[in-house]
Amino acid sequence: MFKMFKITQVFKIEVFAKIITSFGISICKRFLTSLSCVYLQDPKLRELLDAGNLGGRLENRMITVVYGPDLVNISYLNLVAFQEDIAKEWSDEVFSLATNLLAQNMSRDAFLEKAGAKSKPYLTVDQMMEFINFKQRDPRLNEILYPPLKQEQVQQLIEKYEPNRQISVDGFMRYLSGEENGVVPPEKLDLNEDMSQPLSHYFINSSHNTYLTAGQLAGNSSVEMYRQVLLSGCRCVELDCWKGRTAEEEPVITHGFTMTTEISFKEVIEAIAECAFKTSPFPILLSFENHVDSPKQQAKMAEYCRLIFGDALLMDPLEKYPLEPGVPLPSPMDLMYKILVKNKKKSHKSADGSAKKKLSEQASNTCSDTSSMFEPSSPGAAPWRDQNCSIFPSLSQGTAGSEAMATEEMSNLVNYIQPVKFESFEVSKKRNKSFEMSSFVETKGLEQLTKSPVEFVEYNKMQLSRIYPKGTRVDSSNYMPQVFWNAGCQMVALNFQTVDLSMQINMGMYEYNGKSGYRLKPEFMRRPDKHFDPFTESIVDGIVANTLSVKIISGQFLSDKKVGTYVEVDMFGLPVDTRRKALKTKTSQGNAVNPVWEEETIVFKKVVLPSLACLRLAVYEEGGKFIGHRILPVSAIRPGYHYICLRNERNQPLTLPALFVYIEVKDYVPDTYADVIEALSNPIRYVNLMEQRAKQLAALTLEDEEEVKKEVREVSESLQIMLQFLKAPTLLRKTNIASPWELMRPGSITAEKHGAVCGFTEGSTLCM
Repeated sequence: MFKMFKITQVFKIEVFAKIITSFGISICKRFLTSLSCVYLQDPKLRELLDAGNLGGRLENRMITVVYGPDLVNISYLNLVAFQEDIAKEWSDEVFSLATNLLAQNMSRDAFLEKAGAKSKPYLTVDQMMEFINFKQRDPRLNEILYPPLKQEQVQQLIEKYEPNRQISVDGFMRYLSGEENGVVPPEKLDLNEDMSQPLSHYFINSSHNTYLTAGQLAGNSSVEMYRQVLLSGCRCVELDCWKGRTAEEEPVITHGFTMTTEISFKEVIEAIAECAFKTSPFPILLSFENHVDSPKQQAKMAEYCRLIFGDALLMDPLEKYPLEPGVPLPSPMDLMYKILVKNKKKSHKSADGSAKKKLSEQASNTCSDTSSMFEPSSPGAAPWRDQNCSIFPSLSQGTAGSEAMATEEMSNLVNYIQPVKFESFEVSKKRNKSFEMSSFVETKGLEQLTKSPVEFVEYNKMQLSRIYPKGTRVDSSNYMPQVFWNAGCQMVALNFQTVDLSMQINMGMYEYNGKSGYRLKPEFMRRPDKHFDPFTESIVDGIVANTLSVKIISGQFLSDKKVGTYVEVDMFGLPVDTRRKALKTKTSQGNAVNPVWEEETIVFKKVVLPSLACLRLAVYEEGGKFIGHRILPVSAIRPGYHYICLRNERNQPLTLPALFVYIEVKDYVPDTYADVIEALSNPIRYVNLMEQRAKQLAALTLEDEEEVKKEVREVSESLQIMLQFLKAPTLLRKTNIASPWELMRPGSITAEKHGAVCGFTEGSTLCM
């Protein structure tokens, strides 16, 4: 028998073939144009492998590896082990390799090593220490909690890349491309956010029409999409349920009133149960769009959920969080390994009567106009006629409004996610029921955001909201999710089968916090005593704005073709922070291997909300063909010189293509305080200059020399206090100061207003 060994390299099909060969199993290699297999000639060994009773049942000893360039175009690789426990061990190891976050964020050095690359002026320890502490260190960090590196630490770093007390050019290059100099700190990839707050305090990775593999009007539906979407980190999937018309009366999932194919509801539930908690232990939300008007089939749906999900299905509310007004939702931590159902409750009646009546009212075409155009292509195509012979409900709204009434069996599955028709923010606030949520088509969501932005944010502090694409997006394109994240909307659902810019930003957002599918919203979007306008252009209370500067220096191995390349830089965030194509470099002349750009630094002067802003660097060929990109959260970017390894459209790392950039990140300084910052950057020179000027003026004003020295000392103390606040932004929160620049306004800080810390009054410094 064979032993399990630690997997350290990315699997390739050839590797599997070699392993299989060593165990005496049939060799099967898949090529681009053909499939060739060599089978064992020994009949006894073939009989042994096919027996199915050696070391367990054959189906329990089989391993299937699913792989492909995206979620739709996938292939399968099947392996057979001698023992069930060996198969389980292999399955766990291969899965852990495929979902390894560190493998997605390898250093530049590691990518070069994978590609087969091999590796003198010197920098001293002091020079290296100065470079790291002044160029590569994030100035936003607190110097007490995150002190600058000392000589001993720098020496250890040098010894890693160069075995002496000096670092050569080669060693310095290895450091720049090494793991210690990653553009994003590794701890940001880990689960590092508080997961014990109410569910409404998180952004939740959400999918729309999860079953579709292509457009909204025609194409295949796939059970496999549920597996792939869940494995990619999604936590909210959609199930469009319709009445099955076969003799077995099995409910199906499809896109109603279209020519998309049907898939089995039961198979989808089995797929969800299989992959629900593979990549994240936090709760799965099932968004049912229930058009099944058969009580018998609804009862089947409820039974499948209970039997297949088992204890994972949350049937009853938690004791600590009863379904009562004013009680917040439970936290992701409270709901770990639980599946929650969003479906209409029996008590919630449709405002317009029955489902059939609403479908009839929304129909936009008649059968006489469209029957010849939309004939089903096969018996498996979705039912598109209703009894009134109408087709295609209002495309702008989708079919969510035409759901069937829920039976008691399905209603019993619903607890913390009860969908209700949205009336107004005032009505929702008065009802104060956190377990009630509303869905908004993107157009209605934009309308509410435009009319009542502050109220929308307040609503999302207590209740859940779901945004979904408008029905006219028949090509399965996506809206920009950032718009609704700015309002605190939790479930911003996208078409996962379409990898456009919107989906890329979504993948960039949920790559962090352990790829858990949950991201904690900024504090002012959670606290009831804070109010936030997404359209603000001023500094947000309690948030220190950032200034971000980016210089594109060069590229490496961008393409193997002799073409010109260029780089675009975008910023996404609040409307005031968003800048599309803020920078477009010149096109390199026929050089995609090591292009160099002599471009000016692009400066984002004031990023009002860094925690919701992201920077995108994208590389294109001269004809506009996409090469690769990288999306980085502003709040997590490390300043300094970095190699940024590029990703493809699916956010998968490209092995060789990279950009070499220089980034500066610092706290935003208003222009009116530029002189103050200059003084803080070199306080000794500033104080000496003040003393010199004071002495020169003393002879003219006949002031006492001691009085002059006293004033200079007060200025020096003021600068020191300012420096403390700049180095420790947490003090701002403790003192309720929106910005350190408030310290410069006379009388702006008093012990009574902000607590006994430090501040300025007219003509003196107050420290308590």
